[in-house]
Amino acid sequence: MQQRFPRIMGILNTTPDSFSDGGNLYRNGVLDLELAVKTASKMVDEGADILDIGGESSGPDSKNISLEEEIQRVVPVISMIRERFSKDRVLISVDTYKAEVARQAVLAGADLVNDVTALRGDPEMASVLVEADIPVVLMYSKDSAVRTTREVREYPDVVATISAFFEERIAFAESRGILRRRIFLDPGLGFFVSGDPKYSFEIIDRLEEFQRFQLPIVLGPSRKSFLGGALGERLEKTIAVCQKVASKGVSILRVHDVGAVRGALLKWL
Repeated sequence: MQQRFPRIMGILNTTPDSFSDGGNLYRNGVLDLELAVKTASKMVDEGADILDIGGESSGPDSKNISLEEEIQRVVPVISMIRERFSKDRVLISVDTYKAEVARQAVLAGADLVNDVTALRGDPEMASVLVEADIPVVLMYSKDSAVRTTREVREYPDVVATISAFFEERIAFAESRGILRRRIFLDPGLGFFVSGDPKYSFEIIDRLEEFQRFQLPIVLGPSRKSFLGGALGERLEKTIAVCQKVASKGVSILRVHDVGAVRGALLKWL
């Protein structure tokens, strides 16, 4: 398959407990909005095409937060980023499964929704997406609940399982009025798939098989534990994965280190 340059989605977690950067935007226990916008601006300057703003962690051992708290964490940040940057400069994604968070994020300037539950988390999410006429990322997760676990899930064929999940979720989305061209697919990685890292590497090796859906593929390998090693040692491995999937049809790479990943891809592709 011909190599192509994927779009880069920069991760901006406005959370105190995300696995690799939780609390980075907090000062004395309070979210620093100016720091959040400064961090977002740096990613835009480094070449981010999309910023993914998330206010609730979904990894193992993360905690539920209220609707009001999540709105307070993401909506002001989205509004300030949109005031600074037009849609022509950068798109904004809101990483949420809650319909009301998505609705208010869209009003503040968000352009798409990244739903880790693939529309299983909130029955009202589909109607928000239809009303706003914006894209949605449907992500595979072994768990039906919002939070993933460290469970070691075994698969006879992990790609076949995820593909069947996508077929069902796409059909559900379309039945609710979401246009197929508004759907992106994320096969998930790390604990969202299994506590056994071999399945994440199999997804990466076989990523081109998801091209049969003829929909954009999103992948988020950044800093995940399946890569191995300490957290601070995972950038090189993240880049290696990003380089590999660039030749397998990935459309969007969701990463923390925008400049490093984009620079490596520019040299490699």
